This record gives sequence, structure tokens and C-alpha cells, in this order.
Amino acid sequence: MKVIKRDGHMVDYCPEKIENAIQKANMEVDEEEQASPVQIKNIIKYIEKLGKKRILVEDIQDIIEMKLMSIGKYQLAKRYITYRYTRELVRRSNTTDLAIKELIDGENEYWNTENSNKNAKVVTTQRDYLAGITSTDITKRFLLPEDIVRAHEEGIIHFHDADYFAQNALHNCDLINLEDMLQNGTNMNGVMIEKPHRFLTAMTIATQLITAVTSSQYGGATISLTHLAPFVRDSYNRFIDKYKKRGFKKADCEKYAKEDLHKEIVDGVQTFQYQINSMTNTNGQAPFLSVNMYLGETEEYKDELAMIIEEFLNQRIEGMKNEKGVWITPAFPKLLYVLEEDNIHPKSKYYYLTKLAAKCTAKRMVPDYISEKVMKELKKNEYGEGECYPCMGCRSFLTPDRSISRGNIAHAKNYVEGKGKYYGRFNQGVVTINLPDIALSSGKDMDLFWKIFDERLELCHRALQIRHKRLSKATSDVAPILWQHGALARLEKGESIHELLHHGYSTISLGYAGLYECVKYMTGHSHTDEGIGYDFAIKVMEHMNDACKAWKEVEDIDYSVYGTPIESTTYKFAKGLRERFGKIKGITDRDYITNSYHVPVFEEIDAFTKLKLESDFQKLSPGGAISYIETPNLENNLESVIEIIKFIYDNIMYAELNTKSDYCQVCGFDGEILLDDNLEWYCPECGNRDHSKLNVARRTCGYIGTNFWNKGRTEEIRDRVMHIDNKDDKE
Repeated sequence: MKVIKRDGHMVDYCPEKIENAIQKANMEVDEEEQASPVQIKNIIKYIEKLGKKRILVEDIQDIIEMKLMSIGKYQLAKRYITYRYTRELVRRSNTTDLAIKELIDGENEYWNTENSNKNAKVVTTQRDYLAGITSTDITKRFLLPEDIVRAHEEGIIHFHDADYFAQNALHNCDLINLEDMLQNGTNMNGVMIEKPHRFLTAMTIATQLITAVTSSQYGGATISLTHLAPFVRDSYNRFIDKYKKRGFKKADCEKYAKEDLHKEIVDGVQTFQYQINSMTNTNGQAPFLSVNMYLGETEEYKDELAMIIEEFLNQRIEGMKNEKGVWITPAFPKLLYVLEEDNIHPKSKYYYLTKLAAKCTAKRMVPDYISEKVMKELKKNEYGEGECYPCMGCRSFLTPDRSISRGNIAHAKNYVEGKGKYYGRFNQGVVTINLPDIALSSGKDMDLFWKIFDERLELCHRALQIRHKRLSKATSDVAPILWQHGALARLEKGESIHELLHHGYSTISLGYAGLYECVKYMTGHSHTDEGIGYDFAIKVMEHMNDACKAWKEVEDIDYSVYGTPIESTTYKFAKGLRERFGKIKGITDRDYITNSYHVPVFEEIDAFTKLKLESDFQKLSPGGAISYIETPNLENNLESVIEIIKFIYDNIMYAELNTKSDYCQVCGFDGEILLDDNLEWYCPECGNRDHSKLNVARRTCGYIGTNFWNKGRTEEIRDRVMHIDNKDDKE
């Protein structure tokens, strides 16, 4: 028999613990009130005769109390209840100590691998994690109901970012309204920042604003290069004026101004890249930033925007130098390249940028690709107009803006009447449902499956309501850069942010994980089968969307289905499933479960079939989704990259290519660092296994991770199959 403890862990049944607990209570009562050894043995026998494979520790304690009272030992039962209550108080009052000690000593596996872009040995990260441990403890003990905490601990749901929840003012991802802040001025730490008058200054200010914003929230953030394009023209005009004043001819003025402008763009992009990767925000890491490259966002400054995009791609292809002076793949910023009519065809004016993007992808795994064509089919505003905009961070997409008709509720200075507004909007937070757990709990009984599904959805709903209510208490004063000075809004001092949490201005996310395992267990098929498995998977997705729609209509809160990037949670969910249901072949026999709607990493499928199939599920994951294909080294096969990019444009909203770009500091090997059967990374050239001397970059749930991963995620990385053959390499 297994005993399920309060934290969700399962241990072997131990009768001696029961005997010891009753004996301790015995010592607190008179001799005639004590339970005899025989009576204690009978209680133990009764528990064992129940024949349960698994039993909650609380149930064992309830049985002991009942049995003591049934044999007339009322005082003893009272003492046992008091003992039980006292133990619970001690347990609750001291939950953080061990975790903090292990973190400081570098022995805490969870925090060491919680985020593949955070180094838990660094003091700034440790400071964030120390606060996180305390916040998580407070959240579990005081801020959440016991049933939600228990469901979270057992892996039935996941209450994301509990390490930030103790503060009521923090939210998840956002789209920074950089245009408003740069064009109309802003304020940082009480210092007024006026509109810059040249590109280099604008880029420098942008990095400072990004760091300030990402220090005031905990998720990803996105800016658009479109908002920086006007300053390219400002710089060009400054250079023209400079040479005019020196008496140069018009042709020479233009020639030298273009040369100066090119240098300023190079310097500006380099400044941006270095600042973003060298700055550390209050989360103990470089800003979790995405940069949007969308020519269709502007007509007036399209050529200037193209210049910035070109330089960003060129510098990313080059990479950044590590501490040894070797060019490697940086994790941030994540680049988002929008495919559109102006850049997708060989005869398009900006096709040269797409070719450059393909080269960058083959070398550095970015940019990721957003199809303007597909997105406008899926994302329509309240007037029925299709719109294209970037994700917040790695995959979080806002639903189309339903707040247009309500006017400028954020008081943005760049608001355009009747036009969808996305920059300045944000996500309130995520709670994820474990789909395989629903399936396994049902025992393949379809009626029971849908019943449990509804119960779990309501559990998530209550948890999301708690997130919303806590954030709704915040005022603009808690983060002036966000709520008063333009990043998200321009509210008055002391004004509530409550309105911005309603009317479709911000989203709140119902995450989900393990669609494949859920479908496989219930139907015996993968959701890639174009039949029974696929149809059931679609019904599961539709059911979550229906729930969000119902909640939204009642509460005017924009609930949205979100394909969760479960980095560390994939391991937690997998362990919880195995503890509760044992090892089931093909379902619980791995240390990870499949991300969101994805085709499982070990399933053989070609790139085009995978992308086309997953596009059906992106439609049903409006709050966040991304698809990927795994490729070999394609630096010498850019034609294949281009073909994939064109397929993305026609078939799927958001996708990326996972290439390999690693480096061994011992021997200088530049290629793919490998994993052995024990999940240890090693250099295939010299055998180096020292993590501190290996630079490994892998896609982790939509973003690039560079600080290694937990056991479950590492196993998932090892199991990934290729979705495209590199014909040139074979030849």
C-alpha cells in the first residue's frame, strides 16, 4: 500500500508510524485512557484490511480517530487530534527553510533547473528565487484554498508563477507600447524621458525602458521595430543637415548621409543587442524579450524599418561572443519575422530580407515566423477585420481587441479611434490543466471522462478568478512605468487598473498540457491519425474553448485557451501521473508529457504534415500557440529552409525551426553537442562533459534555453526526431 502525503508525494505504508503516533498520544493521558498494544494492532490491521493500493495520509488519521472513539478512548482521541493539529501547524510554519537552505547550498534540483535561462548560482538569480520560495510558501498557506493547493501539488493542475503571486501587482506577459513612450515621452524613477531625436538615442532608451518594464512583471515582453523606424529618418535628416551646412552638393550630402546612417543603424542595433543581453532585471535574468519585425505595420517608414530588420538579422547571424571570445547563439532577444506579400515571393521588394531570415534561422534558430495571411484569417476584431500582431513573449497571443468600441480606456497618447489596439495590452496569468490526469482518472470511461473534465475545468476557473481578483486590487502606483507612463497605460496616480482587466483589454489563460497522452489513453490512437484520435482531440480542445466562452460571457473577463510552455512542469506532471497511476506503456513511462497540442517528439512525421496538422489545433488555442519542426544543420541547404518558410506562410499562423548551434570550449568543436543514455551532455569531438565548458542552445517551449534543463525536459530533448532530411548531407 502507498500513502499519499500532503505535498502529493507517495511513500510506502509504514505501520510503525501509526503505532508511534498513538503511543505519543498515550503518554498525554491517564493509564486507563491509554490504548493497549492489542488495540493499536487492531487499528493497524483494520487499515490494512481495507486493501487499498493508495490512501491519503489524512484518511489514515481520520480512521485512527474514529477507531479510538469507537472503543471508548475519547480523551486519547482528543489528544491524538491535538497532536495531529500541532504537527500540522509546525509543518505549515516551516515549509520554506529546507528549500532556502538547498538553494543557497546549490542542492535544490527544482530551482537549479526551473528555468533554462536562469543560473541559480548567480547572486541576482538567487535573490529572485529566495523571494520566490517565500512567495510560494505564502501563496500555498494563505492565498489559495486547500483544494487548489492540493491539486497543484499533486499535478492535477498547475498554478503558474506562485513564486510571484504573493505580490498582488504582478502580471504575466505584455506588448510594450514603445511607440507611445518614445514619441510622447515617459518617466523612469522620477526622471522625465523626452522624445529622442535620433536612432541611436532611441535604441538606448528602448533598452532601458524594456529593462524597467520587465522588472515590473514576470512573463515575456514584446516590442516592435516599427516603433523605432521613424528615428532612422530623423537621423538621416540630421546627417543631411550636417553636410548641407558644410556646403556639400546635394548628391554628396545624400551619399555621406547614407554612409553615416548605415553606421548609426549598425551601432544602434549592436547597442540594443549588448544591452539586452548584459542587463539583469529584478527577475535575475536578461529581459525575456521578443522583437517583432512586421513591414505591414507601416507604410510611411517601411524602408527605414527594412534597414533595421536587415541589421538585426545580420548581427544575429554573427551571434555574440561568450567569455572565451567565441561567437555563440544568444537566447535573447527572440526575433519574430512576419511573412507577408511584400517579402514572401522571389519578386517581392523585400524578399531579400526573407532570404536573410532563412540564413539566420539555419545558423541561430531565429527568427520565428508569423504568417500574416493565416493570422488575419484567425484573428478578427469586433468589426470582423483580420489583424496581425506579435505574441507576448514566447507564444502568448492576445485575443482580438474587443475593447475598441469602449474607446481609449488605457488613455494611451497614440490611440487611434476605431482601430484595434494591441500594444499596451497584457496577460493576467495562467493556470494549466493536466489532460492525461483526467483521462487516467476516468479509466477510459467516456462519460466519466467528461464529468471529471468539467470538474477540473471549474477548479481551474476558480484558480483563475483568484488570480484576477488579486490583480484587480492593484493601483497604478505599484508600477508607474507600466500604468502611469505609457508602457501599458497612462492612468492617474492612485487610479485602479480594474478596467484594464475587463472588456477584452487583457487576457487570462486556461493552459493545457498532454493532449497526445490524453487522446492516446482514451482512444488508443495518436491525434495525428486523421480519424478517431484526431476527432477526439478536437472535441477536447473545443470543450476548453466552450468553457472559456461561457466564463467570459458571464464575467466580461477575456478567458482564453493557451498552449502552455511547460518547461519544468512537464517533469512534475509526469512524476505525478506515474505516482498515482503507475507506469503505463506509452502514457506514463517517460519523465515528461507532451507540450500542449504538439505531435509527440518521438513520433515519426514529416515537417509539412506536422505543420499542417498542428495548424488545426492552433485555431483552437487562441490564447497562445506555437509549432516547430526539428531539423539537422541546414546552413548549406537554405533552399529547404525557404520552402518551409513558404509553407508556413500558406498554412500555419506561428512556427519555428529547431536547428543545432553548440560549442565546446575545450576543443573548439562547433556543431551539435550530444546526449548519452544517462542524459549527460558531451562533446562528440573530445568527450568534454563539463557544463561550464559547453555552450548548448536548444528550443525550450518556444524560446531558446542555454542553461541546461531538468531531467524530464532533457529526456524530451533527447527523444526528438528529425522532421526533415538534409539531402545535401546525405549526398
